[in-house]
Amino acid sequence: MKLEDEIKQKKFKSDFEKAVVNIIYTGGWIGLKQSDLLKPFGITIQQYNVLRILRGQYPNPATVNLIIDRMLDKMSNASRIVDRLVAKNLVERKICPNDRRSVDVKITDEGLKILEKLDIEQNKWVRGVNKMNLKETKQLNNLLDKMRALK
Repeated sequence: MKLEDEIKQKKFKSDFEKAVVNIIYTGGWIGLKQSDLLKPFGITIQQYNVLRILRGQYPNPATVNLIIDRMLDKMSNASRIVDRLVAKNLVERKICPNDRRSVDVKITDEGLKILEKLDIEQNKWVRGVNKMNLKETKQLNNLLDKMRALK
């Protein structure tokens, strides 16, 4: 469905403004779909992001600062997210042997198992929702990268 129909707005000041609104709207839509996908697993989008970061580091641990640097949502409180994942036995936290002021965070086997199941569901969802071919998908990625380069 077209953006104008979704948000009941017929005109935009410019195509650039429409693109920005479209990206914001689509980002929110994807976020809602992602939350629905994660709900049966008892984790949030931010927790999923941290688990994926830790899986990328596996078998090595990561510091909270590394997690913060790599998080998609820079407004998230990484320490609090790690605390919740520790409580769910999806990650473990240990004092860093090289620097007693630092904490190492590592994904557990249970965390890896949840991500394995989520990968299957995520792939099904992406295939079902993506109406673009490979060329269009690459073009979209390039355009989004180009837009962020406007900093």
